[in-house]
Amino acid sequence: MPRFAANLTMMFNETDFLDRFAAAAAVGFTAVEFLFPYEFEPEVIRAQLEAAGLTQALFNLPPGNWAAGERGLAALSGREAEFRQSVDTALRYASATGVGRLHVMSGLADRSDARARNTYLSSLALACDKAAEAGLDVLIEPINPRDMPGYFLNDFNFAADLIADLSRPNLKLQFDIYHRQIIHGDVIRGLRELMPIIGHVQIASVPLRHEPGTGELDDVRVLRELDALGYTGYVGCEYRPAGQTVAGLGWLKAFSH
Repeated sequence: MPRFAANLTMMFNETDFLDRFAAAAAVGFTAVEFLFPYEFEPEVIRAQLEAAGLTQALFNLPPGNWAAGERGLAALSGREAEFRQSVDTALRYASATGVGRLHVMSGLADRSDARARNTYLSSLALACDKAAEAGLDVLIEPINPRDMPGYFLNDFNFAADLIADLSRPNLKLQFDIYHRQIIHGDVIRGLRELMPIIGHVQIASVPLRHEPGTGELDDVRVLRELDALGYTGYVGCEYRPAGQTVAGLGWLKAFSH
């Protein structure tokens, strides 16, 4: 059975962010993920995790000015110094929370731009080398152009090629089932082919990004394929509940027997 991590950016929005840790633990989650912890000091996040008995599965590096529309720094030529600082910041939070993997967002850039590609490769190499010193994995995630127009990393094959080109053992693929279905389809085949480089999985139904089992995919079959493939990592529940979070958790019962 997959190990699920509640995504506290999207789930349990009925409560303030710091209260979501306890809310997730109360309904049986043992791990959480979220986009960014940086609004709070690292010790505050650690205290919430410890109080609720939760494992931190994942979070992202600082993305630049999110409110202004920025979606990462790694591929942005001219922002290298800010990216280096973002790595250091994320590692400080990683040390406090015990997280084992960090997601590096590429940012909005033209994938055909050689400068953007070279900047991205250099940024990832830097992040991987610094993360390796702390025993951490670095993740990259293709994001579909419908949800995030202009995102540099928008193709799973391109992501796999980048991982091969960089040849860093701690650089892994973040396989988001929702994004995969929108970009390429062929989800189960993708899992089978890419499993050797997958470091984290996320799920939401397609097309509305609600609870698994409410969209066009047979999400139960997809998740059982993870078991068949021997995946032992976390599956992040990165979906927007259609209603109240707890009321929508019935889909988890499919994995209780």
